[in-house]
Amino acid sequence: MTWLLDPLVHGWNALLEYLSAHVLTCLIPAFFIAGAIAVFVSKDAVMKYFGPKANRLLSYGVASVSGTLLAVCSCTVLPLFTGIYKRGAGLGPAIAFLFSGPAINLLAIVYSARLLGLDIGIARAVGAISFSLVVGLLMAMIFRREEQARQIQAPALTLSDKSEKKPPVLLAYFATLVGILVFGAAARWWETGVFTAGLVIVVGRWFSWAEVKEWLIATWDFSKQIAPWLLGGVFIAGMIRAYMPQNWIISTVGDNSLISNLTASVVGAFFYFATLTEVPIVKSFMDLGMDKGPVLALLLAGPALSLPNMLVIRSVLGTRKTVAYVALVIGLATLAGMFFGSL
Repeated sequence: MTWLLDPLVHGWNALLEYLSAHVLTCLIPAFFIAGAIAVFVSKDAVMKYFGPKANRLLSYGVASVSGTLLAVCSCTVLPLFTGIYKRGAGLGPAIAFLFSGPAINLLAIVYSARLLGLDIGIARAVGAISFSLVVGLLMAMIFRREEQARQIQAPALTLSDKSEKKPPVLLAYFATLVGILVFGAAARWWETGVFTAGLVIVVGRWFSWAEVKEWLIATWDFSKQIAPWLLGGVFIAGMIRAYMPQNWIISTVGDNSLISNLTASVVGAFFYFATLTEVPIVKSFMDLGMDKGPVLALLLAGPALSLPNMLVIRSVLGTRKTVAYVALVIGLATLAGMFFGSL
């Protein structure tokens, strides 16, 4: 029975680790931000910056660098992505945002440069920004007709399309929410407490109970949609890890071949890496002989994707768009790794 119990134990331990490390400090604040976007950000504002008719340079530019501000992992970004997509954002900018959120993490890039080498840090930064733009543009191109139909046939929103709040109030409101997410994820409790107190003051001073209730309902709706897929995916990924022979992985990524880079991309795509943890993991692989090409491939595919991430994206976009997104990320990461490894 050990062959059956060990994977279950690994899956349960992975779930417990995720719940203790990420739910309170990352996922719950992200759900509240997603609910706030749904209720208080007007559809006109989303369409202006991320809609299909928005200026491409502006929409893709904003989406591609969002990760430097948010510093979230592949799972924490999901509620935020779902929020802007359901408010009418075009598929391309929404996908660019989805990729950039975890991939262009400034702390992770600096950490990569210090621990793995300056060349890898620079390659990761350039690759992540480029990928967010290329993947977003390709997804918009591939599903152009479907997206046009979505914009035309979108049902009327049940939430208010325009917020009556003045811009300074909304700015303070979202600033406190983002502050809680960023500093909570970094375990900086003093700053988290300051931003939490600020949120209580802003909400208590300028928001009615009806608005707060609408915000909480929207937050709960996002939680019900995303959390079951996310937590189930974390459990399954933990079970798979129990069957994955580490020695076999290392033996297949010791050179810069197509198979090595593809293996690194696929392994990175399906396993969950908490923010910053991918760097020491990759460092241990490098110490065992992993080539620098597969290193970059894993660093580009790993933070942006995971099995839990894929399951949630499928519930939002459907199977075809999810498969296309995953295939584009894995394919581009493989090519980038091969190119970098040949330098």
